[in-house]
Amino acid sequence: MTIHPVDRAALRSRVEKALAVFLADRRAHMAGIDAGLAPLADAVEAFVLGGGKRLRPAFAYWGYRGAGGDDRDDVVSALAALELVQASALMHDDLMDASDTRRGEPAVHRRFAMLHDRERWQGGAAGFGAAAAILLGDLCLVWSDELLHESGLDPVTVARARPVFDLMRTEVMIGQYLDVLTQASADTSVERASQVARFKSAKYTVEHPLLLGAALADAPAALSEAYSAFGLPLGEAFQLRDDVLGVFGDPVATGKPAGDDLREGKRTYLIVMALAHAAPADRDTVAATLGSPDLDEAGVAQLRRIITESGALARTEAYIAELTSAALAALEAAPVEPEAAEMLRELADAAVHRAT
Repeated sequence: MTIHPVDRAALRSRVEKALAVFLADRRAHMAGIDAGLAPLADAVEAFVLGGGKRLRPAFAYWGYRGAGGDDRDDVVSALAALELVQASALMHDDLMDASDTRRGEPAVHRRFAMLHDRERWQGGAAGFGAAAAILLGDLCLVWSDELLHESGLDPVTVARARPVFDLMRTEVMIGQYLDVLTQASADTSVERASQVARFKSAKYTVEHPLLLGAALADAPAALSEAYSAFGLPLGEAFQLRDDVLGVFGDPVATGKPAGDDLREGKRTYLIVMALAHAAPADRDTVAATLGSPDLDEAGVAQLRRIITESGALARTEAYIAELTSAALAALEAAPVEPEAAEMLRELADAAVHRAT
């Protein structure tokens, strides 16, 4: 397969330019309201422009091109709105998971707690940080709407894309709640683990961006169905890779402490497989220590050993490969423009074979 690093880098640059222009305008608006809003502008610019793979706009763009759409800056601007949905989800996710870092920097709630401490304001720093993260996440979700509508696309095209955009955002929130519910209820069924993976991440990482691109290009229903057949298993494989990295990833690469998912008590496919296949004593250890916020490096190493020796890691890797193969087979059969199909294959590889 021919690799297109320039194509991917160029698209990423265009998405980031659209985000930078939009956020600069929002900074100016907030500055006209109150100087105290400057930390919000700083935080959102650092978070949105400071990193990220930009996979969602890339899948959406090549979904659009695969449906015969022309390369247009207004389309790229519209698809950049996906990064604001992602920012909202991550800000809220970090708060719910009590994660201290994101991409090697303080999570938004920690950033504002530190601001509270520096300024020696009244009240609790943690509560202030949580409130700021909730509100900034909400603001990013509102802004995703604004960026879509202000992209320059004509109203008819925007209206055609709205149902996909709205369903995507609704299902992200549903998936987040199911994740929280699964941790609280300690549900260890394969069915629930797959359901959480699909709704929390899979659908809005690959399937819905593809469908958004298809809607912008006014694609026929047959192509949208083909995109779903490709995007849903690939998105689940993406999430399973994320789950593996949450346990075995290098903190330098992931930007998060090793074993964070274990401390948070995530009932992922990886953990479900470990509980199903580990020796009884090891299963008891997982049940007793999973979700402990005080889990130290030795505890993380012990759980990693159990996950590996139980075959859970190998089973998860095999399932990732199975899902990816199913996705690529669906793409092969899809009526997609050849250049776009090649780029979608490259994006699929980037989604499941990654270290961050």
